[in-house]
Amino acid sequence: MRNPKILVLSGSARAGSHNSKLTALAAKKLAILDAQVTQISLKDYPLPIYDGDLESADGVPENAKKLKMLFVEHDGVFIACPEYNAGITPLLKNTLDWISRVKDPGEAYRSKIFAIGAASPGGFGGMRGLMGMRTILEVGLGAMVLPQMVSVAKAGSAFDERGDLADERASANMDKLIDALLRATRIELSH
Repeated sequence: MRNPKILVLSGSARAGSHNSKLTALAAKKLAILDAQVTQISLKDYPLPIYDGDLESADGVPENAKKLKMLFVEHDGVFIACPEYNAGITPLLKNTLDWISRVKDPGEAYRSKIFAIGAASPGGFGGMRGLMGMRTILEVGLGAMVLPQMVSVAKAGSAFDERGDLADERASANMDKLIDALLRATRIELSH
């Protein structure tokens, strides 16, 4: 059996983003465990704000089609979800919405295993945004989201010089999430 293919992305395109650091850490941990990892930045796939009239006039943007193909080609997806005002970022929501508008080929959400995490300078570690993300993925898009999540509080000091999590509890939670993602994708591959 081949090793799982995992797509890794952050809902932030900001330089120095804590969630981009979390994405890099997830990619590193997955690669160490022999997953085939593709790490992307949404900055490389700019999309207009979703508008039904724009879609009717011009169709779905090419970058939405490219992103959907990336989702389709992978067995699992790790998304680092920044929290904006107790919700997810407009960048991430817009991206998920546009991908859902691409008709073919394949299924981007229902046939994948999703893992989510967040890093935030606040004390909640992005947990409120993660709850919103879970609702969007599970209820809105029909995705299978692992029950484990990683939530990194005080993210400004949470990463060491190697990009690892300095807090033992957060690091252990990240390891559990990565293990669960690989285990679930391997189970799906065996069917």
